Amino acid sequence: MTAPIKFCFAPKKCLQAVQWMLVTADEPLDFHTILKTAYFADKRRLNEHRRPIFGDTYRAMNYGPVPIEFYEMLKCEPYYLQELHLDDYPWERKGYRVNLTDTSETGRRNEILNPSSLSKNDMDILADEFKRSRGMNFNQRTEETHQMDWVKGLYRLNNRMAYEDMIDDDHPDREEIIQYLTAMGHRFVL
Repeated sequence: MTAPIKFCFAPKKCLQAVQWMLVTADEPLDFHTILKTAYFADKRRLNEHRRPIFGDTYRAMNYGPVPIEFYEMLKCEPYYLQELHLDDYPWERKGYRVNLTDTSETGRRNEILNPSSLSKNDMDILADEFKRSRGMNFNQRTEETHQMDWVKGLYRLNNRMAYEDMIDDDHPDREEIIQYLTAMGHRFVL
């Protein structure tokens, strides 16, 4: 049995993506919208460019795939704060929603809207998938994410989803991508 494809999670990209989504929405966002945006963006980037944006660990849960590290950061878990050189996250959690704590400075808003850790391609995909996710209600997002990659994840230890399953079955280079990412994915700097 081949080892699963693994990536090293990029917390700075996650931080900047969440800030960007919150500033773009100009209102608090629910976890489901943010987490499904991350999933849609990672899956699309993987299929179009052979690597995800965030490299998160996905778990198949009741309401679809959940990027675990993204989820921990949204909950304001302190694990990544030192790596990010922060004392706290720039958002606050209230129930199942998050809101930015302060974007009053115009310069700060501009910085958030032009994240340094996300490439133009990352941002194009993130923007499209954020629009897509916001255009659906909770049930539609849940149904959209209950695909075979999610189903297969339900049968793995800890309901861990596999990047191999996120690559479209009809992708012409599917096997080549899987072989390459199995060997090299954990070495990528996302």
